[in-house]
Amino acid sequence: MTLVFTLCSVNYLAQAHTLGDSLREQNPGFEYIIGLVDKLETKDIDKSKLPDYQLLEVNKINIPDFEGMCDRYDITELNTAVKPYYFDYFLKNRPEITNIVYFDPDIIVFDKLTHLENNLEKYNIVVTPHITTPYYDDKWQNEEDVVNTGVFNFGFVAIRRSESAEKMINWWCAKLYKECVIDLCNGLFVDQHWAEFFPVFFDKVLIDKHLGNNVAYWNLHERVCSIIEGKWFINEKIPLQFFHYSGYLIAKPNEVSKYQNRIDFEHRTDIVPLFELYKNQLLNNNELYWKNFKCDYVKPKRIKRYLRVRKYLKMPLEKLAQVFES
Repeated sequence: MTLVFTLCSVNYLAQAHTLGDSLREQNPGFEYIIGLVDKLETKDIDKSKLPDYQLLEVNKINIPDFEGMCDRYDITELNTAVKPYYFDYFLKNRPEITNIVYFDPDIIVFDKLTHLENNLEKYNIVVTPHITTPYYDDKWQNEEDVVNTGVFNFGFVAIRRSESAEKMINWWCAKLYKECVIDLCNGLFVDQHWAEFFPVFFDKVLIDKHLGNNVAYWNLHERVCSIIEGKWFINEKIPLQFFHYSGYLIAKPNEVSKYQNRIDFEHRTDIVPLFELYKNQLLNNNELYWKNFKCDYVKPKRIKRYLRVRKYLKMPLEKLAQVFES
């Protein structure tokens, strides 16, 4: 049995809802759970707008010293840091589950994930690289940015229940407990650099270069999208498995992603229908309602900055200034 989960705070429930709808359509046999890194009971919520999927609140999975993580992390870091703890919870409490798949909430699944299931029969862990070919321009992001943020994209990771996967999850939990930070000056970008050790430390790890997986702004230079007889393909022959709308903002519908300037809709008309579809589904799933809610677990940024900078007090002044300015 395969369980798929995502993680979000209340402000991202439209995205998590949209992901769930795509999974239900394409892979109805999968179980889907939204890991909610937030509190529902403290908010005046119109419950009729809640997604029709199981919500598993983070305070129900017994993360050790979760309050300390809330003190250390901003909303992005916190939503990332709890990822291996959810894997651990499912492994320990759902013995009937064979495969566990994580997707970021800003993903749509476009096909039956048979390719992934077949890989999980042979491998313990499956990851995807950001790119499989170099960039040949001076746009942003570039290969240096990939080095800074991670060779693999952990908006997706899948495991098969196995001793190796359990060891990986235990190790990942230990690392993300205190070191799931966005701190590029010190070589850290949430979970992604730690996870680059997976193929080194653990057995049967697949780096899956299937061009239909994790399609996003970072690899659209090598992947052209087209719809043939009602089905989406990459480079006209590879089925699109899932598209990752990282950095897309419904408030700026004419921008592919806030994180880059390589791909635009004028020169890449092939992706326009994919983004129109996503925008409409977000609106249908109440994005304009959910996006303004604040996460109960996250302190104001100014307090976070002070707490984090305490560990840099021996840092040279010019570098310390960069921390305050970030």
